Amino acid sequence: MQKCAIVTGSSSGLGLAMTGSLLDMGFTVFGGSRTGTDIEHDSFYDVELDVSSEESVIEFYETIKDFTDGIHLFVNNAGICEMSSINEMSSDQFQNSLLTNTVGMFHMFKYLEPFIVKKETHVVSILSTAAQYGYPNVSAYNASKFGALGFLQSIKKEWKDQHMRFTNLFPGAIDTPLWDKMGTSFSREKMLSVDEFMSVFDFIISAPHTIQFPEFTFLHREGFLE
Repeated sequence: MQKCAIVTGSSSGLGLAMTGSLLDMGFTVFGGSRTGTDIEHDSFYDVELDVSSEESVIEFYETIKDFTDGIHLFVNNAGICEMSSINEMSSDQFQNSLLTNTVGMFHMFKYLEPFIVKKETHVVSILSTAAQYGYPNVSAYNASKFGALGFLQSIKKEWKDQHMRFTNLFPGAIDTPLWDKMGTSFSREKMLSVDEFMSVFDFIISAPHTIQFPEFTFLHREGFLE
């Protein structure tokens, strides 16, 4: 049976890299993003997706239903991050982080269940160390990621009869184009490279299905970025 994967946020950065790697591994990949992905491959389906919109998520799943009824790998990657002190952050900015990073995850999981392949589906969530560790000036991001982790812990128990694998990845800061828009002075040399992140991702995806990696924290040897 052809193995199928979903990657949210597939248009750039980690999502783009993970999509390319999964195609190389032989997966059929359904990439979901708001802007589209510049990948041309016979096994890649570029599907418009805004995880913050429940209607968009429903349409996404309706589209892929025409091609498969089983998802073997779900890579939960879509998200946003804004850096701002609490005094400078607006209520709308804070709510937008929660809507995309936490409520968006709820939308994706709410409609994923019919596609679960019992004892096979593997859920990999890109959460960041911000789901474990409070950073200054990213309170909205921290809150959304802590909330996402709690949500995943609940869903794992709710779906325990499916015998799925859940892997929560907690990478430190990664040098992606996201930082170009942040206007920060952090040293990019103290961040993980995309290739370094991918070495961990590929290892987990390629490991025998009898092995479980519930949580995996990794960061640059310089430690937490502050």
